[in-house]
Amino acid sequence: MFAPVMKGHKGLARVGASQWSVCEADPHFIFKLGPWPARYIAIEIISNGPEFEPHLYIDTGHGFRPEQMLPLPPARHGVYAFRTGGIKGFRRVRFDPCEEYSGADAEPDSFILNILTARSPASLRRQLGTAAGGLHLIELDELAKAPPPPPQLPPEEHFRAVLQLAEAGLAHLEPPDEALPAPLLSFVVPLHDTPPAFLDALLNSLRSQRARNWELLLCDDASSNRATLAWLERVGEQPQIRILRNPHNLGIAAATNLGLAAARGDWVGLIDHDDALAPLALDYLNETIRRHPDAQFIYTDETIADARLKPMGYFFKPAYDPVLLSGVNYINHLSLYRRQRLQALGGLSAGFDGSQDYELLLRYLSGLPRQAVIHLPYPAYLWRRHRASYSTAFTATAISHARRALAGHYASDGADAPVGPALVPDLHRVELSPDRRVWPGVSIVIPNRDSPALIGRLLADLYQRTDYADFEIIIVDNGSTNAQTLALYETMRRQHGNFRTLMTVEPFNFSRQVNRGMRDARGQAILLLNNDIEIAAADWLKEMVSCLDYPETGIVGARLLYPSGRLQHAGVIVGLGGLAGHWYANAAQDASGPMNRLKVRQTLSAVTGACMLISRQCYARVGEFDETAFAIAYNDVDYCLRAAAAGLRTIWTPFATLIHHESASRGSDETKANRERFQREKEALRQRHRTDVFEDPAYSPWYSRHSAAPREILPPNLPSARFWATPPTIAAGSHASLPLKADQA
Repeated sequence: MFAPVMKGHKGLARVGASQWSVCEADPHFIFKLGPWPARYIAIEIISNGPEFEPHLYIDTGHGFRPEQMLPLPPARHGVYAFRTGGIKGFRRVRFDPCEEYSGADAEPDSFILNILTARSPASLRRQLGTAAGGLHLIELDELAKAPPPPPQLPPEEHFRAVLQLAEAGLAHLEPPDEALPAPLLSFVVPLHDTPPAFLDALLNSLRSQRARNWELLLCDDASSNRATLAWLERVGEQPQIRILRNPHNLGIAAATNLGLAAARGDWVGLIDHDDALAPLALDYLNETIRRHPDAQFIYTDETIADARLKPMGYFFKPAYDPVLLSGVNYINHLSLYRRQRLQALGGLSAGFDGSQDYELLLRYLSGLPRQAVIHLPYPAYLWRRHRASYSTAFTATAISHARRALAGHYASDGADAPVGPALVPDLHRVELSPDRRVWPGVSIVIPNRDSPALIGRLLADLYQRTDYADFEIIIVDNGSTNAQTLALYETMRRQHGNFRTLMTVEPFNFSRQVNRGMRDARGQAILLLNNDIEIAAADWLKEMVSCLDYPETGIVGARLLYPSGRLQHAGVIVGLGGLAGHWYANAAQDASGPMNRLKVRQTLSAVTGACMLISRQCYARVGEFDETAFAIAYNDVDYCLRAAAAGLRTIWTPFATLIHHESASRGSDETKANRERFQREKEALRQRHRTDVFEDPAYSPWYSRHSAAPREILPPNLPSARFWATPPTIAAGSHASLPLKADQA
């Protein structure tokens, strides 16, 4: 009998013929496949200690990639079998028995590993007999379909390719209407003793623009550097340039306001004295203004550059998200403001040096409808990163001023909101409703069947490790027969007046079970919670409920970690893989994401139903989960998109972190009926929400839709300007709004 050849291993030590122990982090085996008579191979793992949570990677010619990784059902004794033929380029397998490493001082995890081969699953079962805990037939076809990664261009080369896209896109722009010329754009630049080389680069970047509808206001805050003064004297009489001077050094806000008061354009942009604009920036800004005549604010992506303006990377941004803005100033540059609104607000406020733009953004954007705030996904701004910039040299002051701005913006009843650090110290976490004395009642709906260890641990965590006073627990059981589970229910009913069970013997249907629980719920909010969740910190539920205080919020999701500590859920990006997927799935716990987005709250298009808080308003407006089209998979994505169509926001917060033993109680999905059902649910999601072409506003069009971690690509065309639009009303399979119960009105 033939077997795959082991080509290597890492983090493992052999302690016997088939016995191994884990000795380092990230343990794994790599097997090379080859031609042999067997059509199936199986990896049998027998743990001598705790239950393992293995993962399987395949290599179809482009290495082991996250998008070709499959979490396998956990087991102390499990056999994972897969077909070896019929997949183009399939040559290697990587098997990770676990991801945890206990450390040198702990007893090492040990296990037995066996390889079996056969021509059919039936033959494998005959070899196994009744010894194994179960045979899991793994379908790898979907993993194999993941497209090869595009070549990752160096930053300079990628930027040149972006400019080529922009140049090619000019042919599709509507020619200027001589009767309706493009509006004047006033660019205000505060400066003090700026090196002439920086000013030359800035001015040249404007002069090289094809569009000519600009004026430059250079606001000198009492420079004393002779070279700076000579440069200003030299360019002061040139067309489109005006020099404005403060008699004394009054600070960046006063210098900027000097320019704002003198600006003549319909739109005003703020440029730092050491930065520059990318080629064709004004053409695409003009086109955005023409296409969005009601816009009040426009912002672009940014190119990060070194001291010589050599591209080093990008800030690729989502569409406008005020929740994300409460944690990080992701908007920054380039921003265009309506001059009249900007002047009416009084321009920049003094006393926020280092974060003066952030404070202005919070004031200016307050109250604007989402369609009035436009994101132009073109890296139109060259942000020069060097040590002399204020925010770099005086980081602590900038952070303090940012938090003071946020505290005032989120003030309640005249009292500033407390603001502290996010999951990284230089970003922010606003404490919403800090003086709340009464928390709204929450109905916790938990689908379950048997699984006494899982549900027992979760109930203990809810009652003993959760700092929340007003909640009820509704177990929706589809037919438990396990005596330990039934006894646990009876004990909980006797001990807790806020505990009840709804029992109906039927096949598992997640949507039907949560619908039954939600109909019985009495709380002002409903939390859907899997039975395989483990509580990590006591304040998790208060954090989730607090997020409902953001305007228009109907759903809140949490950060979920695998027991190994890796990310299981940091939110769902609709359109990944043509369907929807968890971005950063299986990434390291400390992964930051673009602009540190995984460290702060933000709006996303969807979150997982494994831990989903739904406001009573959302439930009344959106209705129930779809039991027919989405019995098991994608029901959470469908529900979140229907909530968005109803005008409600979905928020993900990293400040509520829980452990998710994913699908630990579900049983096998490998039966023919389950595979067919899964295919139907995938097709239903594509048909209903057009996920094959869905452009998620939380995601950048400059990122691949075929990778869990964002990967820069070159799209076929320059992406269009966008705002966070409400999706069209979904007719197919939609549900009528539900009335409130009498005691919930």
